[in-house]
Amino acid sequence: MRDVSIAAAGITPAGEHWESSLREMAVQAVQETLNHANVKTLDAIVVGNALSGNLSGQNHLAPLIADYAGLRGVEAFRVEGADASGGLALRMGYLMVASGAAETVMVLGCEKVTDVVGSARVKASATTLDSEYESAQGATPVGVAAMLMRRYMYEYHVSVADFANFSVNAHGNGSKNSKAMYRNLIKADRFAGAPLVAEPINLFDVAPEADGAAALILTSAERAPDLTDVPVRILGSGVGTDTLAVHERPDPLFLSAAKLAADRAYRQANLSPSDIDLFELHDSATIMAALALEASGFAARGEGWKFASENRITLTGDLPISTFGGLKSRGNPLGATGIYQAAEIVLQLRGEAGANQVKDARIAMAQNLGGVGGTAVTHIFGR
Repeated sequence: MRDVSIAAAGITPAGEHWESSLREMAVQAVQETLNHANVKTLDAIVVGNALSGNLSGQNHLAPLIADYAGLRGVEAFRVEGADASGGLALRMGYLMVASGAAETVMVLGCEKVTDVVGSARVKASATTLDSEYESAQGATPVGVAAMLMRRYMYEYHVSVADFANFSVNAHGNGSKNSKAMYRNLIKADRFAGAPLVAEPINLFDVAPEADGAAALILTSAERAPDLTDVPVRILGSGVGTDTLAVHERPDPLFLSAAKLAADRAYRQANLSPSDIDLFELHDSATIMAALALEASGFAARGEGWKFASENRITLTGDLPISTFGGLKSRGNPLGATGIYQAAEIVLQLRGEAGANQVKDARIAMAQNLGGVGGTAVTHIFGR
């Protein structure tokens, strides 16, 4: 297996882009990324997308994007794993380069969700759950996460207010990110009183769904210096899965897929949680952030929430998370989220994060979750 590096990254603003179609947003990300690297040709394009068939009426997405971007004829295909589609696209691109099957691969995450509203969007998002045993009974991803949060609060004797600083931190960082969907600040003492979405999850607690597209160019570590002055190495890559239906898990309050994915990435990189300088986790809701910290080895069971309450997750804390706003402030572009996470880490490790920079960041980790933890993809990166 060859070592793999990221030679370029491109990010488009996350938000409500009613003026742009899915293909137009994707091409914007492709063009921005190509502008950042000395790349003449691509061997393949791997597209991560969750719901284009449901929300945009467009399956068979990858060749459409390749054609529209002026790359007709290039090998192109789409991968899907609900919200983890972007992370899986990165995993696939990484394996293609590492195996020698390709020399230069673009991985692209794109999603268009805001053109569809109300029950139609809720119905589409529910397809990421077990269709027979969850969504057919009216369950939604947010609703299932709310049940996890309620059980977590009961088991570990914590309150809604104890989760506040996950969102306070995300919005504090997102306020400095020009490409974030929401740049407003949140006050901790207002968090618990926000309007409910699915009790106990409230409006300040859950990440807003967004349109967005981001892309990366992967190549062999040997070739990367020809394309960029500051390549970022992929040190570890791991994927884990669990039952889609949360009620079928032996322990609903433990994200076993996240543990599997993290452990596999740690083992490949020969690193441990103590080596990680920053962690871009999947904060689709604050409970998912707490559970991810526990499953990935940063916190003991029932203590993930303490990272927020003790302010250990800020840009200057023990383990900075959501450094550009995370899903909560930057926005949650579903199948594109994993590529946004990786692209933001590239900026951090290159020292190009501006006001969001984590000082002396050398090793970073990204974890992208699908559904309510049915799929987990973890990557570790190094300068």
